[in-house]
Amino acid sequence: MSGLTLASSVVRQQVASAIDLVIQSERLADGRRVITSIAEITGMEESVVTMQELFVFQRQGIDEHGKVKGVFRATGLRPQMLKRFAERGVRLNEALFDPNRIFE
Repeated sequence: MSGLTLASSVVRQQVASAIDLVIQSERLADGRRVITSIAEITGMEESVVTMQELFVFQRQGIDEHGKVKGVFRATGLRPQMLKRFAERGVRLNEALFDPNRIFE
């Protein structure tokens, strides 16, 4: 598509339809890299790409060794892509999306 001029709204629409998940990692103050967010692209509203955060790293302070403490947990939102997974025979345990469940 070299040399083709597209409106920014068209480019946003193409990106929104091509990407399902955004996984964000971050270097913490103690030097470790951790995944801090997993979000699903849910579509477009006017010219804005919409997302819903599915999992998040919640910081809980720093321990006596300077290591950042925290937990990774679900937000409680169920991804819209679950239906596509089911259509392809992939079944995920619903407990995976329980906001009270902690992943370490």
